[in-house]
Amino acid sequence: MSGFRESGFGEGGSRSIRPAEPRDAAAIRAVHLLAFPTPAEAALVDRLERDGDATVSLVADQEGEVIAHLLLSRMRVEGDGRTHRAAGLGPIGVLPPLQRSGLGSNLIRGALAIAEATREELVFVLGEPEYYGRFGFSAETASPFASPYAGPYLMALAFGDAPRPARGKADYAPAFTALGITA
Repeated sequence: MSGFRESGFGEGGSRSIRPAEPRDAAAIRAVHLLAFPTPAEAALVDRLERDGDATVSLVADQEGEVIAHLLLSRMRVEGDGRTHRAAGLGPIGVLPPLQRSGLGSNLIRGALAIAEATREELVFVLGEPEYYGRFGFSAETASPFASPYAGPYLMALAFGDAPRPARGKADYAPAFTALGITA
């Protein structure tokens, strides 16, 4: 993750996507508090980081200010008797005036590139099928995996050509249930 950088996208000054650094913690929390109607996502990010379950943390930076954040976290995923390397995508927060500007999409593409490069087999997301489908996520890919979040909003993206399991189980990091994050 340390080598990932993307810059020069969008309008509105110099923007870049980079790995989050410890000095970004307060700004990341502020982004999530402003981007969502409750503090649940900010608390989730804090807990995932504290528990050591965060695997990729990216920020969009505009002239030194954090304007968006995305987190991938470790998941426990088993299928057909074997463990699969998998991550959960989210939360993703973008400052309200910059929402729908492409920042979230750029963060997602960056995180997925890192996930594939680090040999994740699957990335799961809870969200709107219409939005996440454009990145290759589908409920069909997630459907063999039992999960408290199972249904049309639980989607997965698989990397590589390995056969997909016929049945399995997908568990998000404990922070999701500890904070009462439900589908």
